[in-house]
Amino acid sequence: MIIEQVREQIPSATGPVVKILKQGNGYKVIVIGLKKGTVLKEHKTVIPATLIVTEGSVLYKEHKRSVDLMRDTDFEIPINCCTVCWPLRIVFAF
Repeated sequence: MIIEQVREQIPSATGPVVKILKQGNGYKVIVIGLKKGTVLKEHKTVIPATLIVTEGSVLYKEHKRSVDLMRDTDFEIPINCCTVCWPLRIVFAF
């Protein structure tokens, strides 16, 4: 029950709560829980990635653009692009 674990840890977390949901040959699904006021610090991916917001909303920023991502939104994250995420409300993302 990985998603439940993340949900339970968010209220007392001082930063993002990140857990691997599933991993296989050439892929990984992670769950990220963020409460308002925390930041998923600047990072970049070297493999194709999709951000799926399942609850709450998040402000996604990269080099020259910002995108408000709401619940039930999916978003393709560019390879080798530095990104930062700020939750606007409690967020669960895959």
